Amino acid sequence: MFLGIEIGGTKLQLGLGHGDGHILALWRGTVNPSEGGEGIRKQIIAAVPELFAKANTAPGTLKGVGIGFGGPTDDANQTVIKSHQIEGWDGFPLADWVSDLVGVPAVLCNDADVAGLGEALFGAGKGMSPIFYITIGSGIGGGLIIDGQIYRGVGRGAAEIGHTQVLTTQADTEPALVALESVASGWGIASTARAHLAHSDMWHTRLRELPLEEITAVIIANEARAGDTFAQHILGLAHWAVQQAIRQVSLLLCPRRIVIGGGVSLMGEELFFAPLRQMVAERAFPPFAGLTDIVPAALGEEVVIHGALALARQKFGG
Repeated sequence: MFLGIEIGGTKLQLGLGHGDGHILALWRGTVNPSEGGEGIRKQIIAAVPELFAKANTAPGTLKGVGIGFGGPTDDANQTVIKSHQIEGWDGFPLADWVSDLVGVPAVLCNDADVAGLGEALFGAGKGMSPIFYITIGSGIGGGLIIDGQIYRGVGRGAAEIGHTQVLTTQADTEPALVALESVASGWGIASTARAHLAHSDMWHTRLRELPLEEITAVIIANEARAGDTFAQHILGLAHWAVQQAIRQVSLLLCPRRIVIGGGVSLMGEELFFAPLRQMVAERAFPPFAGLTDIVPAALGEEVVIHGALALARQKFGG
């Protein structure tokens, strides 16, 4: 049996399983950013015995632990490089700490890579290779899975699509190259809408009835679905940015399938996937046209746990 741990900026999950696509027991909690990494570690200490009790099993059955962490990680040292959301993680030897806690070896990796592994083995990418996974939520991350294995470059990560440079035009600026995450994440979509409303009176939209700071990607999606042309325009800018990044992925890697998860992807087929696929198809490199499909992720909130359990199984034996 293996233990999977997901540590994010707002979410903490632990799960037990055999790394075969089935979770035997799950513990889920939220994190308090003000308590930093130390607060999350205290939560993990308390959650482990609760999880084993929930599964009605003993810690002695554990073979290893897989960890998906919300930030860059160092494969060689099995340490966190940095968290962009929670203080108290920089340089932390997380794999060793977890290993000392539960008494078995642990393996650490970035959460988007781990989620990609889960989708490739058990979800929307099952039976296909290569798989490129993208998560679009409060930030944007990616993972490249080749023949069921995470590709990590020289050991500090790869597939960091959220930091890919894309061309965009904000309301008050000339066209510029910016990080994909800054315009197409949930935060980026909301920020783009606020900038347009603050610097232009040309749009008639119900979003003007809200204080700028209250505008979110969810609200924009709801207004777009209701026919608001400004909200639809803002989502179109996000689609335009994402398709640029996907085109670069296609040109460099030509994966069999691109799997997209995260909160922004939950806007659904009409608002997100259909317009994105159309943009990508219209601009495809002709020799690669039709070789890569784009589909929604399948494993939901447990995707990182599925991947973490599978990673532990790959590392420490089935």
